[in-house]
Amino acid sequence: MSRLARYTWWVLVYNLAVIAWGAYVRATGSGAGCGQHWPLCNGEVVVRPQSIETLIEFSHRATSGIALITVVILFVWARRATPLGHPLRLGANLSLGFMLSEAALGAGLVLFQLVADDASAARAFAVAAHLLNTFLLLASLTLSAWWASGGRALRLHAQRGEAMRIGLNAAALLLVSCAGAITALGDTLFPSASLAEGISADLSSTAHFLIRLRTIHPVLAVMASVYLMTSVWQSAAERPLGRKLARLLTWLIVLQLLLGVVNVMLLAPVPVQLLHLLLADLVWVGYVLLAADTLAVPPQASAVPQRA
Repeated sequence: MSRLARYTWWVLVYNLAVIAWGAYVRATGSGAGCGQHWPLCNGEVVVRPQSIETLIEFSHRATSGIALITVVILFVWARRATPLGHPLRLGANLSLGFMLSEAALGAGLVLFQLVADDASAARAFAVAAHLLNTFLLLASLTLSAWWASGGRALRLHAQRGEAMRIGLNAAALLLVSCAGAITALGDTLFPSASLAEGISADLSSTAHFLIRLRTIHPVLAVMASVYLMTSVWQSAAERPLGRKLARLLTWLIVLQLLLGVVNVMLLAPVPVQLLHLLLADLVWVGYVLLAADTLAVPPQASAVPQRA
């Protein structure tokens, strides 16, 4: 594996860690730790944390800034190391674009005060949009790592039916994940003292909309999981890597469902929420790799011009 390939995989892993830390910021209500200031923290260049919330939020901004730098390096390195037309260039371009929009969405949450105890519909929409952008960023980084490691370019026009099926599956995963982000927000803002109390609140017609929406995510998750566990084996076909990825995805989905039950039973403790998000990220990364393997150009047609 080349140095560029190893670096690209490292960037993907690092961003997974940054995403998990961002979820910790939300779960602990630390999003307003730097006040209504961005990119500065409480208007200061040299931060002197006055509270644990400030320390948590500032550390997230610092690690996110490093994540941006790593993607900029990937963008420059990919352009220098590959010729025109190489798919890695596309992956690096998309990664930088979604990283910049990720930063913009994070800034918007702070500047419009959609953090801490805000329970508005605007915040729910922003959280879902932020999660959607995060998954598109992960998809771009995953494809970049695939292409940097010698993975072949995608052939969509010749496999329109398969591409459409994979796209619908991806849309289902994104829908479930966005619903999960809103559910996690509801769990954070409206914690329940007991499971019975939580179920009662979920079914109450007078409860806050974030509470009532918590019933949607489990239903969508079960339906999508059953469908995906069947679909991934269809995509795997006879390819050795595809079969390995399908097996891995099946286990990850089962673990995700079981962890979802644990999360509900334990009233969504922060560590379980973070693990639940990490598994969701891994399912998504695994599915993107399976899609890339399924839609890859056949070896005999995948010649890419080499740099002179």
